[in-house]
Amino acid sequence: MIMTKQITFDQFEVVEIRIGTVIDASVPDWSHWVIKLTVDFGELGQKTIFAGMMKFYKPEDFKNKQFPFVYNIKPKKIGPEGDYSEGMMLAADVLEDVSDPNSGRPVLFQLQEKVPNGVKVR
Repeated sequence: MIMTKQITFDQFEVVEIRIGTVIDASVPDWSHWVIKLTVDFGELGQKTIFAGMMKFYKPEDFKNKQFPFVYNIKPKKIGPEGDYSEGMMLAADVLEDVSDPNSGRPVLFQLQEKVPNGVKVR
C-alpha cells in the first residue's frame, strides 16, 4: 500500500484550482525542459506559468486549450532571466516503471466541454 501525506479539509480549501486557456506557449532560449505558457483566467487576468513537460509535449500541444491550474501558488523564479512561474499546471503522473518513482510522464487533463476561464474547480 502506498502511503500518502494527509491534509485537513481546511488545508485543502486554501488551494485554488482554476481553469485557464493557454493563449501562448513557447520554449525560452535558455530552456531544455520547460515550456512557457501564457494563461488566460478570464476576469482574473493572465498569468505566466512554466510547465516542465518539454520532454513529452510541444508548445502547440497547449495552445488554445483549457487546463486546470493551481492558481494561488506562490510565484517561483524559473530560469536565468528573472522569469517567475505564477501557477502550476495539473496533470496525471503516470509511472512507466512502478519500481522507479522518477519514471513518470505527465498526462494532460481534458475537459468534457469548454467552460469560462477562471472558473474554480471544486
